[in-house]
Amino acid sequence: MLRALAVDDERPSLEELLYLLTADPRIGSVEGAGDATEALRRINRALESGPQGPEAIDVVFLDIQMPGLDGLDLARLLTGFARPPLVVFVTAHEDFAVQAFDLKAVDYVLKPVRTERLAEAVRRVVERRAAEVRGAAPPIPVHEPDPDHIPVELGGVTRFVAVDDITHVEARGDYARLHTDRGSHLVRIPLSTLEERWRARGFVRIHRRHLVALRHIGELRLDAGTVSVLVGGAELQVSRRHARELRDLLMRRP
Repeated sequence: MLRALAVDDERPSLEELLYLLTADPRIGSVEGAGDATEALRRINRALESGPQGPEAIDVVFLDIQMPGLDGLDLARLLTGFARPPLVVFVTAHEDFAVQAFDLKAVDYVLKPVRTERLAEAVRRVVERRAAEVRGAAPPIPVHEPDPDHIPVELGGVTRFVAVDDITHVEARGDYARLHTDRGSHLVRIPLSTLEERWRARGFVRIHRRHLVALRHIGELRLDAGTVSVLVGGAELQVSRRHARELRDLLMRRP
């Protein structure tokens, strides 16, 4: 059973989150904090009591935008602890997802919080905790209903983006940001997995950080020995090791 701490400066949001967490049978206990400073004091007491002590915390469900110390600040502080609790961000703002995952967050849940979405976040926490006990990293969950679409979460709603609409993909650690003409989406899939999966669909690696769709490349540019491509309105650098292969592929493109 997980021991949780929910942190939000807006009382109605905190009470709703506490209610939803209490209703989940995998949550053994949950307390609330009205700001990050209070949460930090609570976490310090938990660490002093030890992993099995009465104050112990397994996971913090953390809002981001709060007065004073914000959620990202708190998460950064926790990275310096020897045995910090896991972090799940619960926020109304999609813009901080990349920073959150860079801080090793287990999940990023958008408000308004849906019961089934929060349950998925709890499942990931349980999986991560079990993996830590075994001394192994948890598998990265990948859910793709068909080869032509990939699910993304936007505003608490799961949508399906057509693979053919994706112009390029940017690596974000164990995550990837998918770019289309209408915007971008962060997904919990590493770039190497997408490279292998979409190779037959005309996606090619041009850099350790970028995968591009050949059909969306508008220009190949050469400037003083530097190679770049124009794709989806963005100019992306091509590494030397990938430049020759890319030129050959573009020459053979119908």
